[in-house]
Amino acid sequence: MIRAIVTDIEGTTSSISFVKDVLFPYARERLPAFVATHRDRPEVQHWLHEAAREAGLVSASQAEIVELLQRWIDEDRKATPLKALQGMIWDEGYRSGEYRSHMYPDVAAKLREWMSRDVDLYVYSSGSVPAQKLLFGFSEAGDLTPLFSGYFDTEIGAKRDPQSYRAILAAIGRRGDEVLFLSDVVEELDAARTAGMHTTLLARPPSTCPAVGSHPCVADFGAVALT
Repeated sequence: MIRAIVTDIEGTTSSISFVKDVLFPYARERLPAFVATHRDRPEVQHWLHEAAREAGLVSASQAEIVELLQRWIDEDRKATPLKALQGMIWDEGYRSGEYRSHMYPDVAAKLREWMSRDVDLYVYSSGSVPAQKLLFGFSEAGDLTPLFSGYFDTEIGAKRDPQSYRAILAAIGRRGDEVLFLSDVVEELDAARTAGMHTTLLARPPSTCPAVGSHPCVADFGAVALT
């Protein structure tokens, strides 16, 4: 019996275009000024240092690190330091009302239904945990954060690594056969299944379910089966 659901974000609860066409450009444009005005904050210093370390830069100027981070944004690199700094920048945009996060129309109602059935809800995304909370807190469907019991990002591990899903199971105290993972990426679902989780592929229109697939496939949350 499914006792918990772990969901991806991009392409699953929210459109990929919102992240790529709204959030990424917003962070890229504001990154130089953000670093210049917040570089003395300990958390900003930490993630700038981590970015340089990950890139193998022994000695780099502030401008060089900013250029590195902007290049990573252009490459859609799943780098934890970048995700953390982007989250800090997005916080300002959400709170100033410059945008609200996209949410597929079926998502909020289904999340509430699952919660009412005593199914615990979690998020696992490459975006940082603070960024995840902002996305669900400032969504077009309102504040959805009270629906979730926890959030996971790449600090727990890469999304295509089965060990990441084993770590999530340990963190939430559930067996794999009690947990359903939702994603639009087959390789992530493969990793979750290897860890023992149930899986469902989201093929949001205009995408379609593969004719032959290794995971149950649906077009929206309304068709997700809790087996």
